[in-house]
Amino acid sequence: PPFFFCFKVPTSIKWPDYAATSIPLSEQKDKASNDKIRVYTPAEIANIREACRIGRLALDAVGNAIKIGVTTDELDRVCHEVHVANGAYPSPLNYHKFPKSVCTSVNEVICHGIPDNRPLEDGDIVNIDVSTYIHGCHGDLNETFMVGNVDARGRHLVQTAYECLSAALDQVRPGTMYRDLGKFISKTAEQAKCSVVRTYCGHGIGTLFHTAPNVPHYAKNKAKGVMQPGHIFTVEPMINEGCWQDQTWPDRWTAVTADGKRSAQFEHTVLVTERTDENPKGYEILTMREGKPTMAWTDDKFQR
Repeated sequence: PPFFFCFKVPTSIKWPDYAATSIPLSEQKDKASNDKIRVYTPAEIANIREACRIGRLALDAVGNAIKIGVTTDELDRVCHEVHVANGAYPSPLNYHKFPKSVCTSVNEVICHGIPDNRPLEDGDIVNIDVSTYIHGCHGDLNETFMVGNVDARGRHLVQTAYECLSAALDQVRPGTMYRDLGKFISKTAEQAKCSVVRTYCGHGIGTLFHTAPNVPHYAKNKAKGVMQPGHIFTVEPMINEGCWQDQTWPDRWTAVTADGKRSAQFEHTVLVTERTDENPKGYEILTMREGKPTMAWTDDKFQR
């Protein structure tokens, strides 16, 4: 029963409101009554930053465990244990009855793949999506890894997904309209002869796992809102090597490409800041590796 999923996390660790019931009541209330984008306080930002820091620790640990023959269940175990060791709750666990602590999406799976006992094979690509809850706040990030000898088209897809996220983040600053990010993502994907998934979007994050703003990744969308200092949200474009359309498996979670071709994705949680001499960009990526504040592709970074 879903109720028992949460007991994989000690009760000494603060649980989100959906941990025992699977129903995020605070999110539902927010969605029904609030369409404003929250401006977070310095104290709240500090807590979100800590969630992002632990999420990064977990993603790096899972990334280091990826190899030919390892199961995604084992990757879930690694992610779960890093969270518990750091006093954090893995946000996906029992969120709308999701049964595991991380999403593992292999090859044609776009997102929300449920870890299982299938061993990773030579040539697979696998996305690891980590979300973390601590001090009443969430953080969210993901990366796609190449397992063994991935073919040239697969490597091209993974790099394109990375560059799509980078192109979007380059536009983040006070005054940018949220709807405009999709234009830069779509341009980057189309130049690489790839497509952009339209069903799933980036989102506001902080005291709630998902909240305003909505951040679509495709061009000519109708997202509302203008970026202001103190806004925190995710950008997480899902890029397909074939068509953009998706389907959902009977488990009601696993989203796959409609044509069976592969999909890749990268995600960061980002804070909009004032533009200053010290930070002329106007944003900070809260989920970057320590000491590496900017995105830069290298061929070996996601090779396993």
